[in-house]
Amino acid sequence: MTSPTDLHRTVALRPRRPSPLGGAKPTRADLAAVDTADPNGVDDVLPAGASHRLDLLIVGINPGLWTAAVNAPFARPGNRFWPALNRAGMTDAVVDCSLGLTDEDALALLRRGIGLTNLIGRATARADQLSREELRAAGVRLVHRVQELRPRAVAIAGITAYRTAFRLPKAQLGRQDPSALPEDLPRWPTGTALWVVPQPSGLNAHENIDSLAEKWLEVLADIGRT
Repeated sequence: MTSPTDLHRTVALRPRRPSPLGGAKPTRADLAAVDTADPNGVDDVLPAGASHRLDLLIVGINPGLWTAAVNAPFARPGNRFWPALNRAGMTDAVVDCSLGLTDEDALALLRRGIGLTNLIGRATARADQLSREELRAAGVRLVHRVQELRPRAVAIAGITAYRTAFRLPKAQLGRQDPSALPEDLPRWPTGTALWVVPQPSGLNAHENIDSLAEKWLEVLADIGRT
């Protein structure tokens, strides 16, 4: 995906909070104590300056309770996000952020041109606890975020949420046509490809690590990063 030069890019990380649990494993009580009204349940992994253009902005749906408890993306053990990224060659090793994401791992992603954010920052136990209104408002916010960051590609990890957020009930996984987005949305930036990939949670029985990695390889090939 990257050349040796890419891995030594000079890039600064936007400030991220350490795990509120200080590196401890969340208990049931910790998970129950997560503030599900907090709109900033987990910090993004994004560059600090506008001069660093991302190759790929990965967009999760919203943080789960474990992810919010340790302030780390896709942190719950058993989630196949990080193993699939590694199998696709997007990380040097399988990132284990179940107790929190280190700045070193976050910077390694940015040096490869990869950033992480979510449609919605509010944590829930399940994605189906998000309302249609929340998701549609999140779609508008995402377009504004993409206008700001101008990545070469955006990949949203979850087809059901994508369909609701962008009012496209028949959308399928894969590369999307931004011109099909509702006309009342802000304009999708020219030069930014739009993809939808499968939700990597272990609850998605239709996918495994290999099939998820294949989808990531399709995205990388589309932006010339294989």
